Amino acid sequence: MADALSDNSLVTQVTVFHSRQAFDLLVRKYQSPVRRFLLNLTAGNEALSDDLAQDTFLKAYTSISQYQGRASLQTWLMRIAYNTFYDYKRKHSLHAADEALARQEGPSAEGGSFGLTHDLHKALATLKDEERTCITLQLIDGYPIDEIATITAMPQNTVKSHLRRGKEKLTTYLRMNGYGK
Repeated sequence: MADALSDNSLVTQVTVFHSRQAFDLLVRKYQSPVRRFLLNLTAGNEALSDDLAQDTFLKAYTSISQYQGRASLQTWLMRIAYNTFYDYKRKHSLHAADEALARQEGPSAEGGSFGLTHDLHKALATLKDEERTCITLQLIDGYPIDEIATITAMPQNTVKSHLRRGKEKLTTYLRMNGYGK
């Protein structure tokens, strides 16, 4: 509850007093989850995910007076990040880049966590956008289904369907590429 009060206090400072310091505290608190979410949506494109994260926080700053506290501030920010990603995608088709990444064969030659992360991004690139979003939010970021539904504006049953299909596809892809039995 203290985090929510702290977030609400900072939002009030930004809204009423236009405090950039308060907004900076919010950015520092939430930039890692937002960047990680966007990194997974962009299938590992760090430069693009950083640009989208910056756009997300600019949009959040200009519309912070619209935050009503119905969901957590993090959920509200993830909703903005999700919309920012899809706005970008509509303007610059990422589908071709996703397919090129997914066509790369086999597990990465690089060892350690970089290779695994790269392979995970290749596996995520094989999913439909909605599946990737739901998988990222649940399995990587730990959101419950009701918050995923809020972030994506999808019904909970639709989220569950995307999760099921996405998990099946990820399992198949990873098994075919040298992971698991």
